[in-house]
Amino acid sequence: LNVRAAEVMVFAAASLTDALKQVAIDYQKQSGDTVVCNFAASSTLARQIAAGAPADIFFSADEAKMDDLEKKGLIVADARKDRLGNSLVVIAPAASTLTIHSAVDLTGTNLQQIALADPKAVPAGIYAKSWLQKENVWTVIQPKVIPTGNVRGALAAVASGNVEAGVVFKTDAAISKKVKVIYEVPTNDTTRICYPVALVKDSPQPVAARKFLDFLATKEAGQVFRKFGFIVLK
Repeated sequence: LNVRAAEVMVFAAASLTDALKQVAIDYQKQSGDTVVCNFAASSTLARQIAAGAPADIFFSADEAKMDDLEKKGLIVADARKDRLGNSLVVIAPAASTLTIHSAVDLTGTNLQQIALADPKAVPAGIYAKSWLQKENVWTVIQPKVIPTGNVRGALAAVASGNVEAGVVFKTDAAISKKVKVIYEVPTNDTTRICYPVALVKDSPQPVAARKFLDFLATKEAGQVFRKFGFIVLK
């Protein structure tokens, strides 16, 4: 009997990179199946899935991208779960002397550029824009925005010292020694940040994919996500 190990293809938000790689390693040791991750902006991944890319699981950094695919009938609705939460932080290069105490401080003339994941499409940027709109400073800040393809691009722009500040997820800031958090955005000031995960309707490996989905819901996986700073939802 030739039982071949399955390869599960996970399309996951860029902010999940480090945590999900660790979860995948833990799972592979136990299951013998291989987990391959394609990390990018959730908006990019949703487009790829809609275009027929061979994905088994979609792990999005916001509900909107998942909702879009669900409306198109491209994910299995009963195999969808809100798994993680996150929060936003304002970061600066580690050596920076910049301090801010509120969104209004980002409007100052001492700050020329702010890196954000593309606020038109990418969840981290959309969340950041909605916070800045709520604080009535978006119109002033918008001309300073340097948009990046995903949240890790915004992190890299600040880490390199090329941009004075950026807004990223708290979990992204935690993985780089080249940046520091200069402001934590209160969770009440942003729309709820939620990461849903689901089985893709045309999954090439639905049985193996469901097993990995089950593992993602375990306490063990939850501990890894927590270690990387995510909020684990029940």
